[in-house]
Amino acid sequence: MHNLTILIPAAGASARMRGHDKLLEPVEGQPFLRRQASIALTLTPNVIVTLRNPDPARRDALANLPVTLLPIVAAATGMSASLRAAAATVKTALMILPADMPDITAADLGLLIAGLAQMPHHILRGSADDKPGHPVIFPAHLLPELARLTGDEGARSILARHAALICLIALPDQHALTDLDTPEDWASWRAKQR
Repeated sequence: MHNLTILIPAAGASARMRGHDKLLEPVEGQPFLRRQASIALTLTPNVIVTLRNPDPARRDALANLPVTLLPIVAAATGMSASLRAAAATVKTALMILPADMPDITAADLGLLIAGLAQMPHHILRGSADDKPGHPVIFPAHLLPELARLTGDEGARSILARHAALICLIALPDQHALTDLDTPEDWASWRAKQR
């Protein structure tokens, strides 16, 4: 889908992993970040991955994938740095695909993309049990607001300001809510995969 760009924000420090990098954890036989980017590429050629500068390990995990790598000099200022940088470089609708959600599948992303085709001016948000989660697609007309974000709260202020535009897209099970930030989160998730 050429009227959509998928952003994978991967400029965070994995601070709660206590010395491990959650985005390099093995999932389906490959680094988690590579797995997420590979899924995104099955749906659109327009995939951006933001990285700390420098970040050779995450860069190596993406070797030979046709993604756009976007170094974030101000990564320590929070998620908004990745969102600002991506929003300033694209003209299409923008899907924010968190890099720490291992249950997300290509089919899940396809559900959101189908919603975009029907509601191109709305914010489409993955959900589970009527609870909003991720991924989130922002229509192109909201890119200027994304480009002005500050702090580490992501796009919460935009979601609050445009609540009337939000359409929840139900994803299977807890796919839209499962994110893994700590070694304990990873251990629990892996135990459920057995």
